[in-house]
Amino acid sequence: MREFVADDSRLVDKVVYVNRVAKVVKGGRRFSFSALVVVGDKQGKVGFALGKAREVPEAIRKGIEKARASMTRVPIVNGTIPYEVRGRAGAGRVLLKPASQGTGVIAGGPMRAVLDSAGIENILTKCIGTNNPNNVVHATFEALRQLREPDEVARKRGRRLVDLPYQQR
Repeated sequence: MREFVADDSRLVDKVVYVNRVAKVVKGGRRFSFSALVVVGDKQGKVGFALGKAREVPEAIRKGIEKARASMTRVPIVNGTIPYEVRGRAGAGRVLLKPASQGTGVIAGGPMRAVLDSAGIENILTKCIGTNNPNNVVHATFEALRQLREPDEVARKRGRRLVDLPYQQR
């Protein structure tokens, strides 16, 4: 996993996985590459994409451009997520649990790249089913998209923010 700091903004780019694909043609094999890239600002905005090209640097560049266009906001409360959430993509399922201060990011490679880029500092995770990087990243994003801000949840429930259980952290 490689990490880059973008020059035009405060975004961090992480290359999660590079895959070489061969297409068999009349003259032999034609190789191309796909790069799974995660982009984030470490303050709650994160995105991912798959870039494909004949050369690795070009695939990474395309992935970074697409990832910047598909960024989403993740609610972070005291360095962790507000509540437990699950995500699923293909055969990959992930479980994300909030953790107390000082725990760190307990996560495997592809999931760690997403959570670090988002700026989450304390979290417990479990990857269930496949550990295919594409499915794990997709499932992690699905889980993160389910999260809501604490004040939004309180408003929808008709309660005060201090009455919600995750405010004690």
